[in-house]
Amino acid sequence: MNWITNYVRPRINSMLGRREVPENLWIKCPETGEMVFHKDLESNKWVIPASGYHMKMPAKARLADLFDNGEYESLPQPKVAQDPLKFRDSKKYIDRLRDSRLKTEQEDTILAGLGKVKGLKLVAVVHEFNFIGGSLGIAAGEAIVKAFERATSEKCPLVMFPASGGARMQEGILSLMQLPRTTVAVDLLKESGQPYIVVLTNPTTGGVTASYAMLGDIHLAEPGAEIGFAGKRVIEQTLREKLPEGFQTSEYLLEHGMVDMVIKRHDIPDTLARLLKILTKKPVSAANDMNSGAIALAASA
Repeated sequence: MNWITNYVRPRINSMLGRREVPENLWIKCPETGEMVFHKDLESNKWVIPASGYHMKMPAKARLADLFDNGEYESLPQPKVAQDPLKFRDSKKYIDRLRDSRLKTEQEDTILAGLGKVKGLKLVAVVHEFNFIGGSLGIAAGEAIVKAFERATSEKCPLVMFPASGGARMQEGILSLMQLPRTTVAVDLLKESGQPYIVVLTNPTTGGVTASYAMLGDIHLAEPGAEIGFAGKRVIEQTLREKLPEGFQTSEYLLEHGMVDMVIKRHDIPDTLARLLKILTKKPVSAANDMNSGAIALAASA
């Protein structure tokens, strides 16, 4: 059977001119079950057109969408120790790293760039969830610290887009050490007088939530994003109680004061530019005056 599958069938397909059809040409909406062609989804910033459901957005696409004309300087990926614990579960950690690099074409989960958003210079840091669940390890922690250092030296704001399941278990305590390191980096940026804004995306959980993801001057969130420390099921089993509907969603956290604004993905660049201009005392364009009052109120809260 292997001989037929591996040799005969490919030979027949090549003779008949058949081509392999790529997977995931159609994406299913988790809310409605609607099938959306992947090109239509990409052109709509990975938001389902009919339902408005916000799918996970690739890190490279998010940086290109955020910065003016998609132009920015990619910050270098720091060189760190690979698999320091020689960890292995059902699969070697070094193999997981290799597979994730092939899948995402990234060295690790963090991408950072320096550019302009509506003419305002800033550093943006984005998690790639498809790289081992956006987990925080040594490489990710070092990349985040370097991005904060660059923002401090450039005297410009930093915007964080977390999407993570938390600390990377394959690196043990070394991954947990990144929590205080990144927290110190946040403090150094704030001491320099530069704003730090976090845009919470789906999901933001675990150690990432327990550190830099919840230390912003202002917290925005995409609609329907899951945000929390422990998972809903773990909390229910611990408390032995049923949690409220929509618990740990961005809308629920907005109602309870954990999030300042819930913003649709299409509105993020304009909203960030207005907020940062208010925080840095730069003039806001007259066209945005209607929105500036509400944003200024959120910024001062």
